Amino acid sequence: MRPSKRAPDELRRVSLERGVSKHAEGSCLVRFGDTHVLCTASLAEQLPPWLRGAGKGWVTAEYGMLPRATTERTRREAAAGKQGGRTLEIQRLIGRSLRAVVDLTALGERQITVDCDVLQADGGTRTAAITGAWVALHDAIAWMQARNMIGDAVLSDHVAAISCGILEGAPILDLDYAEDSTADTDANFVMTGTGGIVEIQGTAERTPFSQDDFLGLLALAQRGIAQLVDLQKLAVS
Repeated sequence: MRPSKRAPDELRRVSLERGVSKHAEGSCLVRFGDTHVLCTASLAEQLPPWLRGAGKGWVTAEYGMLPRATTERTRREAAAGKQGGRTLEIQRLIGRSLRAVVDLTALGERQITVDCDVLQADGGTRTAAITGAWVALHDAIAWMQARNMIGDAVLSDHVAAISCGILEGAPILDLDYAEDSTADTDANFVMTGTGGIVEIQGTAERTPFSQDDFLGLLALAQRGIAQLVDLQKLAVS
């Protein structure tokens, strides 16, 4: 039995609440159980210097955790004067995941930045952030379409993410912190709504895992992401 009493292939309770920010072109408060992330999408007409004149746009992301998102207060990275390696790695992952389903040429010479701020953390913050970021991005693109700034072919698919792991020899889906901190294997899967793989991050914390173990985790992830995509579709319908 999992600490959360969930079945091995059971997601935590997931919710996607749109339009939570008054000023952002798109926003979503995503909850994976006790992990809560606020995602806001902001449009800017100005591109990074290295992209100007290239005839296409850019989608990027920033990620951060509030000081009391965890059980003890953590110092703001701004106060330390630099972002940590984990923060940089996660925000780059979010950006790559979103760009995988965006036609940057159709977006035009504009940039959309999706800010993912963790309000409360209980494992799986990056997977929740990616899943909610897609909803915020969708609404920002819809905001642009409503103003005839772009056509209908910018966003090609859904993208969502989920964690899987091996705990006491058993594969499980959507790890919370209690499971993540003790799992033998921990992996994050990012996939599109049509089943394309964007990125897989997997680590054997103790005993190396086999190919069969990996395929079992992949099958779990596919089922979990299909459920998340269904929730995204329901949220934006």
